[in-house]
Amino acid sequence: MHSSLWVSAGRGSHTLIAVADVPPFQPDTEGPTYVYIQLADHIQALVEAGELRPGTRLPAERDMADQYGVAYLTVRRAMRELRERELIQTVIGRGTFIARRDDSAED
Repeated sequence: MHSSLWVSAGRGSHTLIAVADVPPFQPDTEGPTYVYIQLADHIQALVEAGELRPGTRLPAERDMADQYGVAYLTVRRAMRELRERELIQTVIGRGTFIARRDDSAED
């Protein structure tokens, strides 16, 4: 089974990407890890697998909640976690994007 996520393909349109390398998101509601952390880890795995590339616009938080089958506030907390990890950046009025990595910082 593949995981999938709708991403922006330009103004007003979205594209569904199928992700073969990252297992589908299946939250463990009985375990010790909060679902928002599990969701943030899943999106980070998509970035690390190259399925979500720098500059990619993520869907609106409410749309992501529907796609992942979680509460809207769970997605909001996951987005906050990803911002703290510096994996995404949100531009008010434009959306949330996968952050561009500064390769010069590694030199």
